[in-house]
Amino acid sequence: MTCLPLANGEWAYLCAFQDMASKQVVGWQVGATMPEQLVTSALRRAFWSQPLTPGLLVHSDRGGQYCANAYRQLLHDHQALRSQSRRGDCYDNAQAESLWSRLKTEIFEVRERPVFDNLADAQGSVADYFDYYNHERLHSSIDYQTPYQTHRQLLQLNALNYPA
Repeated sequence: MTCLPLANGEWAYLCAFQDMASKQVVGWQVGATMPEQLVTSALRRAFWSQPLTPGLLVHSDRGGQYCANAYRQLLHDHQALRSQSRRGDCYDNAQAESLWSRLKTEIFEVRERPVFDNLADAQGSVADYFDYYNHERLHSSIDYQTPYQTHRQLLQLNALNYPA
């Protein structure tokens, strides 16, 4: 999760799940608070966005929302495995931290002030950014393709490896 500054001095909270291989953001949610429901809503979106993959590894930091019962039950219901960062090792979550850095840099560099007007502005801006990020932004780590293109290719390869 990351915090997004609002003009009134409060914060909005963003949780997102990203496919490690394709870089595609597959599920996300922005809210005014950061309860477990923020995380489970983002994870449900991630599960809805792609075919069920038993044994899928879902990584997070050690935040309380990622240890809670509803989150763990959602992983269990989708046959996904929970992975968490080691205590005190920020490098275990480097891909998520990199995503937050890019999101904030690329959104705020085009804004007059580095804050969102309100929660709705934060939600809309994040939606627009992730649409751009997934469908237009080229990444050197995936041969200068978009995350969406790479994700589709990987899903097709994965489908070919499952017996009928």
